[in-house]
Order: sequence, then structure tokens, then C-alpha cells
Amino acid sequence: MTIRYAAARPITTPVYLTRASLGRLTAGAANDNGDLQRRDLVLRAALQHFAQFGLRAAENAAERAEAAHLRGDNADYRHWIEVCRALDPRRAGSLGKDLARRRRIKR
Repeated sequence: MTIRYAAARPITTPVYLTRASLGRLTAGAANDNGDLQRRDLVLRAALQHFAQFGLRAAENAAERAEAAHLRGDNADYRHWIEVCRALDPRRAGSLGKDLARRRRIKR
């Protein structure tokens, strides 16, 4: 039986990077010019909410966001959806999609 040796290619060498792998590498890049103060306020609110409600905090924030949406209170909805997004991004995304779908059905 023949044994063949193939040396590993370094992925960081530009020769081996494809467009697809470049897209994956840069997709999570952080923007240092973002609104850090706003993000800190949301994170602080999310942590306080978590301290109060524990593991149910994301669910509670989603319920509050939905209630604010149904009341038509856009500012309160945005606040609670951001808190929910800080605690559980997947739940916040599915809530946003669900509310958008309901809005289309009503019209």
C-alpha cells in the first residue's frame, strides 16, 4: 500500500482564498465607528432585565415587544425588541418576522 504525504496549505495565504471564503471571513467584521453608546445602553437594559427575570428574560422582552407593537407604541416596541435581540437574537428575529407577516395579513 502506497502512503502519500500532502502538506497542509495555509488558509491565510491570499493564493488559496476564494471569493466564498473571503465573504465568510469578512461577514462578521466589527464596525468600530458604530453607535457604541446606544449599544451599551441596550446591553445595560438587557442585563438589568435578565437580573430581574432570569432565564425567562428573553421571552418576557419578546412579550413586551409584541404588546407594544399591538398598542402601536413604536418607541417601546423598538426598545423591547432590542433588549430581546441582545438576550436571544433568534427569538427577536422570529418575532419580527411573525409580526411583519401578521401585518401583511391584516391589510
